[in-house]
Amino acid sequence: MSAMKTRDVEMEPETEIHRKTDCRAPSPGEAAGPESPTSAVPLLSLSLSADYSNKPGVLRNLNLEMQPGEILGLVGESGSGKSTLALSILRLLDLKGGKMSGSILLKGRELTTLPESEMRSIRGRDIGLILQSPMSSLNPALKIGTQMYETWRAHQPGSRKQCTPRFLEILHSLNLDADEKFLNRKPAQLSVGQAQRVLIAMAVLHRPSLLLADECTSSLDLITQKEVLNIFRQLSRDMGTGILFISHDLLAVSALCHRIAILRSGELVEVGLTREILNRPSQPYTQQLVNALPVPESSQQ
Repeated sequence: MSAMKTRDVEMEPETEIHRKTDCRAPSPGEAAGPESPTSAVPLLSLSLSADYSNKPGVLRNLNLEMQPGEILGLVGESGSGKSTLALSILRLLDLKGGKMSGSILLKGRELTTLPESEMRSIRGRDIGLILQSPMSSLNPALKIGTQMYETWRAHQPGSRKQCTPRFLEILHSLNLDADEKFLNRKPAQLSVGQAQRVLIAMAVLHRPSLLLADECTSSLDLITQKEVLNIFRQLSRDMGTGILFISHDLLAVSALCHRIAILRSGELVEVGLTREILNRPSQPYTQQLVNALPVPESSQQ
């Protein structure tokens, strides 16, 4: 039996994104890198189980913590429970016919006991969500500016005219050369990469402390995917946003995340710093995932 190959995976270099004066300067510990940020109070603390009527045990005694500004990669194959976890955090699992039990603490605040009216104020303001397909996530009938304004007025006052500078500011910060004409476009007039940036802009419009990114790079080409990963690094560093990056793509996760959590059949198999998971996986399932990573040609010679 041949020895398992190990890989020293380097973090992608961060790109500078245009920052406005109201964005605070990053602290040294916030930049995405091999070490995970630490805080006295976790950003997110989970202890969850979840079931569907036709599929019990989708999540089983899942315990997980995230720190402010941390990028945590949640890796698992289809059906492992990744998206169920995101829906559970948002308390939207019942819309899919599911039921959850346990605890969800956001900055020390228990979400499972909040009335729905309070959860509505948290969704989009304190917790942002980016879904897999940008084109199907945007309303094809509405202009981009209209959709951004609807996202804004769900939690903040202000007329469309008053909000437009803020919309353009955040689009510029995501490397979009946006102007009034851009805001008047409909989704069909955008490229996939532009549409994904618009979704990210809408998700961070209210500067949420937690961003759930559910397979949001899987439909992108490699160049656009790399640009989006750089945007996530910048959000973590400059805004202190904690990002739960949900993906089946261990290669993308390894290039972005401080830590990796491996999910299989509703259970956490292994959690650790990215370099430790990639170079010293302790569980057979994790070893299989790491061995499946492509090896650079230079390593094969």
